[in-house]
Amino acid sequence: MDFDKSGFIFFQCSNSRCGLRFPLDIELYDGRYCPRCGAPLERHEAGILAQKPPAAPKPEFKVIGALDNIRSVYNVGAIFRTADGAGLAELLLGGITPTPDEQPAISKTSLGAEKSIKWSYCPNLPEVLVDLKANKCLILALEFAPGASSLQAFRLSHPMPDQVVLVVGNEPAGVDPAILRIADKVVYIPMNGDKTSLNVSVAFGIAVYQLLRFY
Repeated sequence: MDFDKSGFIFFQCSNSRCGLRFPLDIELYDGRYCPRCGAPLERHEAGILAQKPPAAPKPEFKVIGALDNIRSVYNVGAIFRTADGAGLAELLLGGITPTPDEQPAISKTSLGAEKSIKWSYCPNLPEVLVDLKANKCLILALEFAPGASSLQAFRLSHPMPDQVVLVVGNEPAGVDPAILRIADKVVYIPMNGDKTSLNVSVAFGIAVYQLLRFY
């Protein structure tokens, strides 16, 4: 596949003891001297212009993201961007989760995805999830809690539900216990390192794309 070139050029320091290699937007910066050692820079090659990858086949069910008391505007923005990339139907913003209309800073990490993804605010997310479950929507909570199953082992049963709600919760309080009682399934992401959890926006992205495998 041929790619158009971006305005970025990869430069490399001419000092062999330094060898710093990095991209510069040549429309904004003059790449003459190494910012690390001050030696002259050598122009190497143009960067690849970011393009939209081909779309994946659409799943048989709709996925709705539910943000339970997510505090950080940057995490909310990152989740909006993931929701747009994954083609989610909607985001539910619950409790103290900031909303795009009240927190413009969300757009810094969403890159404008809050304009393309349908969203709604609900002060009491458990009440909304009860109504969705009554309408045969599968509620899936992402949390390490008693009785939870590994996300890697999770499988959607046939027939596929029409809608799946993926709930992620507050850091560090976790998903509301009331939501865990409502959920049809609670799943967790296995952790091999010393830390007990991932950033909530990262965890949301992993879980969403795992869900999209089932179609």
